[in-house]
Amino acid sequence: MKVSIIGGGGRVGSNAAFALQCAGLVTDIQILDANTDLAEGEALDLLHGASVLGDQRIYAGDYDRAKDSDIFVITAGLRRKPDESRLDLINRNVSLFRGILESIQGAGHKSCAKFFVVSNPVDILTQLAARTLQVDPKQVFGLGTMLDTARFRALIAAELGIATSQVKALILGEHGDTMVPIWSSATAAGLPLKGFPKVNPSFENMIFERTRGSGAEVIRRKGGAGWAVGATIAETIHAVLLDKKQILPVSSVQNGCYGIRDISISVPTIVGKNGVEGHLEVELWPKEKQAMLKSASTLKDTYQKVI
Repeated sequence: MKVSIIGGGGRVGSNAAFALQCAGLVTDIQILDANTDLAEGEALDLLHGASVLGDQRIYAGDYDRAKDSDIFVITAGLRRKPDESRLDLINRNVSLFRGILESIQGAGHKSCAKFFVVSNPVDILTQLAARTLQVDPKQVFGLGTMLDTARFRALIAAELGIATSQVKALILGEHGDTMVPIWSSATAAGLPLKGFPKVNPSFENMIFERTRGSGAEVIRRKGGAGWAVGATIAETIHAVLLDKKQILPVSSVQNGCYGIRDISISVPTIVGKNGVEGHLEVELWPKEKQAMLKSASTLKDTYQKVI
C-alpha cells in the first residue's frame, strides 16, 4: 500500500509518517509539502532509519507522483492558536484545502483511492472533500474524534492507576467544542467504569474537561500535537490496510445514524479495506444522544458558511 501525506513536512504529517514507518506495514510513504526542501528533508531523515525500522520506500514528491496512492492523508493546514477553537480555523483553512483537492483531481488518482482528512476543522473539511471529490463517499473519512478518544482513555487510566490499553471509552460528535463523552459504554478490562470507586459525576466532569482542553494545552506547552495524533492516523490506516473491520470514531458523512444526516461527524464506524463500511447506532443515554444532535447541528450551521 502506498500512502501519500500532504503536509508531510509539518509536525503532524511527519509524526504520522514515522508511526507508519515503525509499524512496517505500508510499502511506500510519499511526503508532499508546499515547502519542498522540508519535504525532501523529512523524507531523507525517515529513509535513513529504514534499515532499522522497515524496508519501505520513502521519498518526497508532487501530486503527479502521488496519483497511484492507495491513501491520500491530508494534514496540511494553518496552526491553531492557543485561544482559538478548531471551528475558528475554518475561514483560514478552507481555501487552502480546496486548492489541495483541486491539485489531487488535476493530477488524477486511482478510482479506489481513499481520502483521509486530518486537517482542522476536520469534520467540515471531510464534508467538503466528500462533496468535492467524485468518488464513493465511503472512500472519504476524517480523523474525527480518534485523537480525543485516545486522550480520553489515557486520562481515565492515569487517574485510576490502571493499564491504558484496558480502558475502552469513546468521544463522539464533533472534533471540537461540542464533542460528546460516551460514559454509558465506558469499560476497563470489560468491567463498567461506573462500578469503579472513584468514578462519579465529579470524576467524569474533570476527565472530560481535561480531554476537551488537551489540544489547547499541548499547543501552549510545545506548539502543537504530534506523536499521539500520528499514532491515531496510523491506527486508522492499518484498519484499512489489514481490512480489520475495526470500530473507530472516524468522521464521515451521515445518512441517518442517531438521526443525523448530511454532515460529517464521528459515530461508531466500521473501517476496513473499502474505507467506511458501516455505521453502528448503539443505544446511548438520552443526554448523550441529545448532545450528538446538538453537535451535528453546530457543524451544519458552520458548514453552511463555506459552501
